[in-house]
Amino acid sequence: MLLGDLDGDGRAEVLLVQPDNRQDVRYIPHQVQCLTAYNLEGRLLWQKGTPDPGAGSQGSDYPAQIYDLDGDGALEVLAVIDGRFHILEGATGAVKAVHELPAEHAHDCIIIANLSGGERASDIILKDRYHQLWALDAGFKLLWTHTGNVGHYPWVYDLNGDGRDEVMAGYDLLDADGKVLWSCHDLDDHADCLWVGDVNGDGLPELVIGGSVTVMYDRDGQELWRYSGSVESQHLALGRFRPELPGLQVAGLDRMVREDDGKGLKGKDALFLLDSAGQELWKEERTTSGWLTIAETVSRWRPDAPDYILAYRRGGGVLPALYDGRMRVVAEFGEEGYAVHGDVLGTGMEQVIIYTQETASVYSGEALEPAATRSPGPLPQPKRLYSSTLYPGGEVAL
Repeated sequence: MLLGDLDGDGRAEVLLVQPDNRQDVRYIPHQVQCLTAYNLEGRLLWQKGTPDPGAGSQGSDYPAQIYDLDGDGALEVLAVIDGRFHILEGATGAVKAVHELPAEHAHDCIIIANLSGGERASDIILKDRYHQLWALDAGFKLLWTHTGNVGHYPWVYDLNGDGRDEVMAGYDLLDADGKVLWSCHDLDDHADCLWVGDVNGDGLPELVIGGSVTVMYDRDGQELWRYSGSVESQHLALGRFRPELPGLQVAGLDRMVREDDGKGLKGKDALFLLDSAGQELWKEERTTSGWLTIAETVSRWRPDAPDYILAYRRGGGVLPALYDGRMRVVAEFGEEGYAVHGDVLGTGMEQVIIYTQETASVYSGEALEPAATRSPGPLPQPKRLYSSTLYPGGEVAL
């Protein structure tokens, strides 16, 4: 599920993205089979493609995003369908443009970046499953390509303040022209998630990488600390979960035992929280099985609230929930499912949507009148929502 104000009415709509029926995505990633847009009352707005009951599962990202790529003030849907890159009108699903991919398998995910130094991000980065990415300008002209250990979802950020994004492509930091600035040479496997923020409070951005370990680098590639108390650091989430502590805290998810029974129930994972120096504040002691948890940061759940850790897909009968910086549950959601979150009504607060195959339920930290609540103009599309991925990374504003 993706969120965005598709029709510009001051409220978010939900876009359900179904992948193709490829079952093995270890080497060749998903494309998009079907797109279906609904409003918050559950009314169907449009559909492109035909739902497939045999579609693949969440083994890799789905190449789809919601973003105003051409800068006309209206959101588009970007998706790779039938081997080509489609740009659809957000309000109707009508095709605005179709582009050829730079390579057959360049459809693992879609990353929107500002590589050209314009006033807004209008460049596209595509990648294959693990080895190569391609940077293209707004006209889909190839700018450069890079081969390396590119991880799941590269994160783009202007680290040096020159008006152009650098690209953290797995374990390589690239400049806006695709040149490797520095690399993490001693990390195993691949990068599962990437975050940027001023973690230590020095006024400069740091990069936190989750993979075989959780490690933090300064923007010049110097390692600042490493947390080795995890088996596999699958997800990270930066935030001010403990506002009384200096800097930012790093929440994470450790996959301690990977044992797949087809339902993700036999293994075991655990949430953890680190302080700004990489010291463990706590680690969950799970008493039930389940190893597929996703952890994200939710901000502004209620006015004046700290950041919370949203954890879902927990398995073992553990419902999706928000946890505070002391591992206390502050909100539990009454059904198992996937989750998205954002300010869907323009109130300045975030809501959480838990969705299953049949239902989508919107939860709020404060009483709202959804039918009477909307932004006076189109809702802006924040970077987090146009950087949707099954391997959530992100950034915390300096």
